[in-house]
Amino acid sequence: MAVTRSPKGRGEVRPIRRLGDPVLRTECDPVRTFDAGLRRLVDDMFATMYAANGAGLAANQIGVSLQVFVYDCEDDLGRRHVGHVINPVLVAEDGDIVVEDEGCLSVPGLRFPTPRYRHAVVEGVDLDNKPLRIEGTGYFARCLQHETYHLRGGVYIDVLKGETRREAMRAIRSAGLS
Repeated sequence: MAVTRSPKGRGEVRPIRRLGDPVLRTECDPVRTFDAGLRRLVDDMFATMYAANGAGLAANQIGVSLQVFVYDCEDDLGRRHVGHVINPVLVAEDGDIVVEDEGCLSVPGLRFPTPRYRHAVVEGVDLDNKPLRIEGTGYFARCLQHETYHLRGGVYIDVLKGETRREAMRAIRSAGLS
């Protein structure tokens, strides 16, 4: 797949890896070098996420096995959150468990009821290696949990249980994504 320019002119749109690609199932390495290459990666991730109409994107979804994710989504109060996290650690998942439809750019076209905590806190660093603490509720908390899980080699279908998981696996096989 060819790499194209972002519609905003910043960053390159990269191909998104799909379920079945081993990079999605491998724990990502911590970022140790904070340089222009890392800034380009984050720009490319935003460009790719926006081109695919996503709310978040982990680096391994574009084939880069580094602990980085970007996001642009709202919380349960309608506040928009846009940013990135490098070397994220999910330090809190709490509150009620909410089951809502969830999808993934690496599992295109499929959505399944997925349980997530209503509140999440992620700590990491920014592009200048300065500490970040990001707290989210509602859909934003879901995004923080989803993207952090990607960097550990997980995909949202892993948290599905029972009949929902069986339905997801059938749909994935039918779509040729396994």
